[in-house]
Amino acid sequence: MFQAVRWAARRGLREEGSVSGEAKKLAARRAGVRGETYAYWYLRRNGYVFVARNYTPRGIKGELDLIGYDGKTLAFVEVRTRTVRDDMPALPELSVTREKQHVVVRTAQRFLAERRMGECPCRFDVVAIDNRPGLAPVLRLHKDAFSPQM
Repeated sequence: MFQAVRWAARRGLREEGSVSGEAKKLAARRAGVRGETYAYWYLRRNGYVFVARNYTPRGIKGELDLIGYDGKTLAFVEVRTRTVRDDMPALPELSVTREKQHVVVRTAQRFLAERRMGECPCRFDVVAIDNRPGLAPVLRLHKDAFSPQM
């Protein structure tokens, strides 16, 4: 299956040619969804076993892109995709600000409470994807990218 995903992404994750603001938002959302799918299959290939995808709790702001076990550790994975242009470098992992980390930690705590998971080893990973139009995406995995202690 990962071969099929990699084949589909060989020319990049984003379609070019959109002009209007709404069309740009839609194209960015599509690129984000494709990035999450690409990260999902990459991590599965590297041994992650997923229990949830795009988890959004009721009543609070936040979403967890991917939740899965890496061995005995439960990993909450934030996926960031950026399109790289010649005049503009992309480091999507830098877009996970302190505020975003706080939202991710709070959402993860809600996930653990809803599922009554109690004490289990957890960590927060970030997958950064550089999307170059016309080329295959470049993926970087940052395990234990930030700590839940803010």
